Amino acid sequence: MSLKATRPAVTPNAKARRFVFVLLDNFTLLSFASALDCLRLANRRLGREYYVWTLAGEEGGTIDSSTHTTFKLDTTLEDLHRDDTVILCGGINVQKATSKKLLNWLRREARKGLRIGGLCTAAYVMAKAGLLDGKKATIHWENQDSFTEEFEDVNLSKSVFSIDGNRMTTAGGTSSIDLFLQLIADDLGEEVANWVADQQIYNSIRTDQDAQRLSVPTRIGVRHPKLSMVIQKMEANIEEPISPSLLAQEVGLSTRQLERLFRRYLNRSPKRYYMELRLQKARNLLMQTDMSVINVALACGFASPSHFSKCYRAHYQTTPYRERGSHATRTPS
Repeated sequence: MSLKATRPAVTPNAKARRFVFVLLDNFTLLSFASALDCLRLANRRLGREYYVWTLAGEEGGTIDSSTHTTFKLDTTLEDLHRDDTVILCGGINVQKATSKKLLNWLRREARKGLRIGGLCTAAYVMAKAGLLDGKKATIHWENQDSFTEEFEDVNLSKSVFSIDGNRMTTAGGTSSIDLFLQLIADDLGEEVANWVADQQIYNSIRTDQDAQRLSVPTRIGVRHPKLSMVIQKMEANIEEPISPSLLAQEVGLSTRQLERLFRRYLNRSPKRYYMELRLQKARNLLMQTDMSVINVALACGFASPSHFSKCYRAHYQTTPYRERGSHATRTPS
């Protein structure tokens, strides 16, 4: 797939464009490196430094990525110019890395009209600062459940990246490449962006219309259309589960036929599979939000905390309360 520029490319001798990468503690290295390499290669193609960048952090000094690789920062959270682009680089435990100081700085810089983006989980920081209210955004699929619960005013999508005005977000991983190829195409034209992709051996450029997760058949390794339809319906109805009999009816199967399909391809009953989906969402909410256990139970379709706790313990060999407590103990401050 080739890129399509959304506006005319700038002239090759135009003024340099500066990116300020704000690295959060435990940021995802792949997301950051993918973005940076796109800019490096674009400069190589032009034969000059059209793109320049600065590494910033809340305290300056050094910071660790999620791979425990240490990076030296160029600056702290300084005042920026109106034509700078801020790129927040998030990763694991993004809530812990989101401080008042960072949020206040981000709001102040946003008032200048700067273009601001978030890689991987950094959409959380942008939403917390109120920069995504009423806007379309995306975040890593593992954080979508908790994000939706906390930020109702954000139009969350499941795409690999999203651009809404001067706000940009990505799902993480290699989706940084897709976003930055689009930015390069807008600045310098499709030929430069496609050359960068070729240099990276990146031959499947995605747009903001592409989903970040594999399709259901690919993900579960089963290409049965009716089974896939049922699983999609399950994933879309976690808070208010649909009975297996009704699911079977909606795809033109009998309850017994649906049972056989699940046993044959997934080695579990539809009820068991549905329960595992709900418990996985519950675990994400326990780990990533401050929602009470009762509210987590309700958000995942459990009528009572006791039933939720019983099911959770049977699946994960611990209670929801202990799970949250042990996660808090393991999480660095």
